[in-house]
Amino acid sequence: MNNLEQCLKCNLCTLVCPMMEVNPDYPGPKKAGPDGERYRLKDPAFFDYALKYCLNCKRCEVACPSDVHIGDMIQAARIKYGSQAKAKGLRGLRDWTLASTDLVGSLASPFAPVVNEVLQLKPVKSVMDGMLGVDKHRTFPKYSKQKFVNWFRKQDQSGFDRFVSYFHGCYVNYNYPKLGQDLVKILNAAGYGVHLLEKEKCCGVALMSNGFAARAKKQGAVNLASIRKAAEAGEPVLTTSSTCTFTMRDEYPDVLGLQNSDVRDNIMLATKWLYEKISSGEIKLKFRKDFRMKVVYHTACHMQKMGWQLYSIELLRMIPGVTLTVLDQNCCGISGTFGFKKENYGFSQKIGSKLFEDIRTSNPEYVATDCETCKWQIEMSTGIPVLNPIEVLAEAIEL
Repeated sequence: MNNLEQCLKCNLCTLVCPMMEVNPDYPGPKKAGPDGERYRLKDPAFFDYALKYCLNCKRCEVACPSDVHIGDMIQAARIKYGSQAKAKGLRGLRDWTLASTDLVGSLASPFAPVVNEVLQLKPVKSVMDGMLGVDKHRTFPKYSKQKFVNWFRKQDQSGFDRFVSYFHGCYVNYNYPKLGQDLVKILNAAGYGVHLLEKEKCCGVALMSNGFAARAKKQGAVNLASIRKAAEAGEPVLTTSSTCTFTMRDEYPDVLGLQNSDVRDNIMLATKWLYEKISSGEIKLKFRKDFRMKVVYHTACHMQKMGWQLYSIELLRMIPGVTLTVLDQNCCGISGTFGFKKENYGFSQKIGSKLFEDIRTSNPEYVATDCETCKWQIEMSTGIPVLNPIEVLAEAIEL
């Protein structure tokens, strides 16, 4: 949505932009968004190199009193005009690899133990740093030898008369099946069977941020077709990633031009759905009496944009034995694949430094958040393990 004329030039967006605090080369969301769009409308060839620094965290949109779609405007400009700044050569190969989550995950999973070990070797990190521009300090998420979909095929879901569909995403499928397994166990304990979507592709967020919007649109169309079939069957589509959820609900129509108004409300984060069902009394879970956990909750940026952090926070508060502290909302700085790139790594760590300090000061056993890339950044930068709220709930109930 191009509503640049609603911009009041109040500069509230610049006050909350995490990139402006650490990068003097970034003029900020107002100049890169509404101001820059005026130039782009006059001269389509105009491209502001600084667009590449936008994290797409949407904090500018949360702060905007006029509901200007600043972040969407910047992302749309990157997609439309960004070919001028698209990386070439080995850097282009890096961006293509980081964006191709399904392909890389499919290739890595069968050899997961070897791949995980190799990616930790200092010589390998040095080569990737020098040749590809993947920063040598970055820790990669580990791959799982067994994909989530392979585990799920062995689970009998025939004994239920109520079902939900689950969009698991790349992270659960290739890196961390346990999160998907925990959700299935919770839903089964609550009397719900689980279906996977007929066809599922990566939500496309990594493709968009790395300049492959056409591929993202094709994958989005596949996902929406499957989501429509689930909706026709009367099944909500639950997710466990705040970014996947936000991408499919909001960026599909606003950035990729994929209309989803007929099924947008059918796409829901699992914590929101569970909180509503539990608080209404429709779902009753039995909690372990011996469960104890000290947790701090980090609101991921896209979670804040949706305004859904309340559901995850209140779901955690429902769990007997959880001591919960809710942190001030600060961007972790990784922004998906952004923080993996050598030219961005320093900015990424500086942006996240306030959050890391808040976490260390709170001295929790675990951090809880709904975003997998926040998990990677926080675990690497603080050494404190990070769980999805779904995992905390699965630990706390008697299955």
